[in-house]
Amino acid sequence: MLAKQYRSFKHDLDARGIIFSFSGYLSEEILYSLGNALRQKMTLEDANVSTVKKVFSVFVEQAQNIIRYSAEKLSGDKGQSIELSSGMVTIGTENDRFFIVCANVVMAADEPRLRQRLELLRSMDREAIKAYYKEQLREAPEEQSKGATIGLIEIARRASEPIEFDFDPIDEQKFFFCMKVSI
Repeated sequence: MLAKQYRSFKHDLDARGIIFSFSGYLSEEILYSLGNALRQKMTLEDANVSTVKKVFSVFVEQAQNIIRYSAEKLSGDKGQSIELSSGMVTIGTENDRFFIVCANVVMAADEPRLRQRLELLRSMDREAIKAYYKEQLREAPEEQSKGATIGLIEIARRASEPIEFDFDPIDEQKFFFCMKVSI
């Protein structure tokens, strides 16, 4: 029964074009290892070098967003400070393009700002995104930002289509957030 169940799960992933999927707790170290495996897999498949760089870059940005902003975290001090953030990252192909999907739980208080940013980016064409990126590079990072505040713009710059995203309410304090980027 166990083998049949997981073979069915693997078959479903294959049928959806999934070539890489991770669900669980992420850290910078895990991100580094997963990134290496992804790059090697795409290289073995003779993917275009430019495409490999874009997919890898978007994967890293999305995984870092999970690490920094997931509302589901484990932390502790076992001789060293440890923090893990829960989420999932999936990479696949459809219609001769790669896609990268990330998903994680976010706090309801963060949903409006994140939605607004993504809707703004989705409404822009390539030239507008490029100009917005240059403008934001000159700005100081936002106070609550744990990065340089340009990660989503970086993702939009590499996308071949507008970013897809959705929020599914879990309860009054949390949403399940999902974002899909096509390259």
